[in-house]
Amino acid sequence: QVQLVESGGGLVQAGGSLRLSCAASGSGFSTKTMSWHRQAPGKQRDLVAQITSGGSTNYVDSVKGRFTISRDNAKNTMYLQMNSLKPEDTAVYYCGVLDFYGFRTWGQGTQVTVSS
Repeated sequence: QVQLVESGGGLVQAGGSLRLSCAASGSGFSTKTMSWHRQAPGKQRDLVAQITSGGSTNYVDSVKGRFTISRDNAKNTMYLQMNSLKPEDTAVYYCGVLDFYGFRTWGQGTQVTVSS
C-alpha cells in the first residue's frame, strides 16, 4: 500500500515560482511512473506532468517551458518546479503513482493559488 504526501503549495503572485514535493512511502519508488495532476473547482482532475522510472518526462502544453518535473529516488520524492506562474495555474495539485495496470494512487493534494 503506497502512500503519497504533497507539500509546497501556497499563494504566489503572477510571474512567481513554487516548488511542490511529493514524499512516497513503501518500496519500489524507483520503478514507478509518477505524475502531477491538478484540479480547479468545477473541473476534472487533469494531467500536468509525468516522469517514468527511466526519467522520461511529458507535460501538458500549457505548462511546457514553465514547469519541470523531477525525482530523487534515494529520497523517494518527486518534485514539480513551477516558474512564471499564471492565474490559470490556480488549482489543487495532486501527486500520483501509476501501477502496472494503469491505475493511479493519489496523495491528499496541495493548494496552489496564483494572484493576478
